[in-house]
Amino acid sequence: MSDPIDLVRARLRDVPDFPKPGILFKDITPVLGDAAAFSAALDALVAYAAPLSITRVLGVEARGFILGAAVATRMNLGFVPARKPGKLPAKVDRVTYALEYGSDSLELHVGSFAPGERVLVVDDVIATGGTAAAAIALAERQGAVVAGAAFLIELASLGGRARLPPATDVFAVLTY
Repeated sequence: MSDPIDLVRARLRDVPDFPKPGILFKDITPVLGDAAAFSAALDALVAYAAPLSITRVLGVEARGFILGAAVATRMNLGFVPARKPGKLPAKVDRVTYALEYGSDSLELHVGSFAPGERVLVVDDVIATGGTAAAAIALAERQGAVVAGAAFLIELASLGGRARLPPATDVFAVLTY
């Protein structure tokens, strides 16, 4: 394939009825398992992030850890994990949010960001936007400036961008 993004698209796998009936899950694990596809995805994310003058990357559990940590490493930046409840050992801040198939919460260590620090939020998919909005809220509560939010996949029909703060710059490698 001549276009690296076509390679990424070709490696995605649709899994029907996961995590519950009626949901068509976009599985990125075949992308991660193919070195060329994974590298192409990271190249696109880094190209988006490079002009944003970010100082750290916030990755959302769990697939956002993989993508976010790799982006942070390629950009020689630190990485901050946003975790599910009860996974972080020190004092945390928590946001509960709605998903397209229920609700969940994210936690961030208190003191993860210095005031004014420029942050890139990274996750695998933006669907209804609840998870990304929660991650942004957690970073902003600590005084960070969210310079952008980057995703491997956007499910545009679910309207996730509209749930993010209006000034949020959003990028997706692939849009469905």
